[in-house]
Amino acid sequence: MGNDMLFINGSFPRAIVHIDGDAFFTSVEQSMNPSLKGKPVVSGQERGIIACASYEAKALGIKRGVSLWDARKACPHLIVLPSDYESYSLYSKRMFEIMRRYTPTVEEYSIDEGFADLTGLRRVHRMSYEQIVRSMQKAIQDELDLTVSVGLSLSKGLCKIASDYRKPNGFTAVRGRHIHLFLQRIPTKEVWGLGPNSVQMLQKYGVHTAYDFVQRPEKWVDKLLHKPGREIWHELRGKSLLPVNPEPTRAYQSIGKGKTFSAPSRDPQFVYAKLVRNVESAFIKMRRHQHRTAEVYISLRYSDYRQRGLGVRLNRATDSTQEILPIIRRLFDQLIEPNREYRATQVWLTRLESADTRQLGLFDNQIQIERYEALSTTIDEINARFGKHKIAAATALTLQQRNENSRTQLPWRKLHLLNGENGRQRLYLPRLNIAV
Repeated sequence: MGNDMLFINGSFPRAIVHIDGDAFFTSVEQSMNPSLKGKPVVSGQERGIIACASYEAKALGIKRGVSLWDARKACPHLIVLPSDYESYSLYSKRMFEIMRRYTPTVEEYSIDEGFADLTGLRRVHRMSYEQIVRSMQKAIQDELDLTVSVGLSLSKGLCKIASDYRKPNGFTAVRGRHIHLFLQRIPTKEVWGLGPNSVQMLQKYGVHTAYDFVQRPEKWVDKLLHKPGREIWHELRGKSLLPVNPEPTRAYQSIGKGKTFSAPSRDPQFVYAKLVRNVESAFIKMRRHQHRTAEVYISLRYSDYRQRGLGVRLNRATDSTQEILPIIRRLFDQLIEPNREYRATQVWLTRLESADTRQLGLFDNQIQIERYEALSTTIDEINARFGKHKIAAATALTLQQRNENSRTQLPWRKLHLLNGENGRQRLYLPRLNIAV
């Protein structure tokens, strides 16, 4: 195929695997409570919108993002659960621990998916790359009672597509000499990194499949899609440009926190308390990663899903929640509307910089700044010992007065604590609901 003929004659000059949990949140619920297996289960009761649907629910047409009202109308026997992110996180950590038994080079891409570089490890495990990946997949199922779909290929771009090719519990290996055959079956909308606008633009040029895309000259791709498109083009041809990064994310461009209420509220005091809690959570995360913010945005979302927001650029970066709260109050007062019903608040911290670099202005109150820093350090130490938000703004007391309703139900794990556990502190263990 000349210039157009790809690709790589060898099978695996590099061996990258992508592991993707199948309907991860609801699969964790079914793992902890086997009586849910084989039944249509969804999570997201606290939001009123489906966060995850089991494959049994998907078979009935139930999808993520659908309102619970519509979902129950379509499926009256649907089992709706509150999201248990603590347990999901626990299962996620255990899944990545299993992956690290086979290679130290594991990248946690999200809570339910990750990449691993297996290159050169066949001799260590005395197995082929396919056998290593199948062993990893089987260990996750045996130990966690979760199925994952896996893709094995020469680059992250290829294995990401491959893991989605046969779901659930799928296994797809794309060797170098088979890349051109595989890409002919993949529409451009399924290529990792190509957004809807890029897909529509490519279709206007007659590019409908991943194979059509890689057949175009590199200069043509670079002119149309620039560096990101060029990287995708190389990755699809089997050239790995995006290495598996085992280091946790430390440098953030921005940090955001948002929370949908269990029920919409017209109470400004309650809405503000929710916003402050988001601000506290965002600043805790920012301090943990040793950043400061020089720009803050807040947003209030109406019950009809429209939203309004305001932001402010600071004259000096800060990591102190107490220092920023008066500014948050002023922004909130400008946004809040009387007798309007709200369903969510959000905050974004942008223009982040390292906490190691601090430039004080001529008129900055250094003593007060140091007091804020000492207070933040003390609060973080207490919360690390006794539980997140044990020390919090007094505004949060409003949150304890919320009215209970069908969407404020706690996850099963939090309703069935082990001896010695409490509402904020639990053991690093799931609790299985198994009848014996």
